Amino acid sequence: MEVKKRDCMEKARPFISVVLLQVGLAGMDILSKAVLNKGMSNYVLVVYRHAVATVVMAPFAFYFDKKVRPKMTLMIFFKITLLGLLEPVIDQNLYYLGMKYTTATFATAMYNVLPAITFVLAYLFGLERVKLRSIRSAGKVIGTLATVGGAMIMTLVKGPVVDLFWTKGVSAPNTTGTDIHSAIKGAVLVTIGCFSYACFMILQAVTLRTYQAELSLTAWICLMGTIEGTAVALVMEKGNPGAWAIGWDTELLTAAYSGIVCSAIAYYVGGMVMKTRGPVFVTAFSPLCMIIVAIMSTVIFAEQMYLGRVLGAVVICAGLYLVIWGKGKDYEYPSTPQIGDESTTQPKLELSRNVKDGVDHEVNAINNQGEQRRTFVETV
Repeated sequence: MEVKKRDCMEKARPFISVVLLQVGLAGMDILSKAVLNKGMSNYVLVVYRHAVATVVMAPFAFYFDKKVRPKMTLMIFFKITLLGLLEPVIDQNLYYLGMKYTTATFATAMYNVLPAITFVLAYLFGLERVKLRSIRSAGKVIGTLATVGGAMIMTLVKGPVVDLFWTKGVSAPNTTGTDIHSAIKGAVLVTIGCFSYACFMILQAVTLRTYQAELSLTAWICLMGTIEGTAVALVMEKGNPGAWAIGWDTELLTAAYSGIVCSAIAYYVGGMVMKTRGPVFVTAFSPLCMIIVAIMSTVIFAEQMYLGRVLGAVVICAGLYLVIWGKGKDYEYPSTPQIGDESTTQPKLELSRNVKDGVDHEVNAINNQGEQRRTFVETV
């Protein structure tokens, strides 16, 4: 009985981890939108965020990974430098800029193209296998296309306002929508950020093959993100030293929360789940973040909900369900290469000669679980 419970917990752990991760990301979106509306520089926010994440993760990485941390090579350091540029600098700055042009709900909804982009890149780099004659592969492809289509609906289709009982009677300035030009500009910025983040996920999966120390990798990514983000912020905020000022207010809370939860913990949890489920699985739960942000934004910022965004969200959720269903079938009937796998499902055969007799051979069959079976073959 306890074995079954343990097995259920092992199967449920990746799902619980990514769901909680999306809840944490939703809180970051709300806090970030609040401080950006107050005029905080998105470039400075990115720097402070990863500085906090580095300070938090470095002690854990130093203590827990000291026995398993691989040797740092030039190629690994190059990959870490690129990781620090792709997500902490490029993706987050473009995402915040896109949020400035639109709303928190819109930016989060557009981010749902991330699983589709990740799926395509994972297929191109051999981290995801697709067999069009297989039902589960067809489900993943159709779900990916539906995700992109839903994001386009949310961007281009507005429709009438959907009145929610808590948004009735709000003042006119808070209910102004986003014009089509700002929506397209924000959509382009967020989409480019999604592509950068998808590249980050693929590169992280590849890096974990040779640098299998998740805590240390997370700390290194945060450190490089801080250094590279500082260089970008110094250029973009040149002549504006007041942009670096921060007090004991919402700005400090946002930097601390996003650094600890959405950088330090998110990178680590994402890497752990990615080792067994792949990068597509990690990014497939982003609609949960969209739903949470949409509800919270209508309450906190009095944002209006439009029918086009609701329909687009439904299409996105349906597409992501197909992707998750296909990934679940992949896990039951493995066709997706896992990080650390060195071969296919065929057992390894080792042939050794019996020195004493010179006529018998010992065949060692080693399966993927590490179990070894010995068979003596008599030769005449």
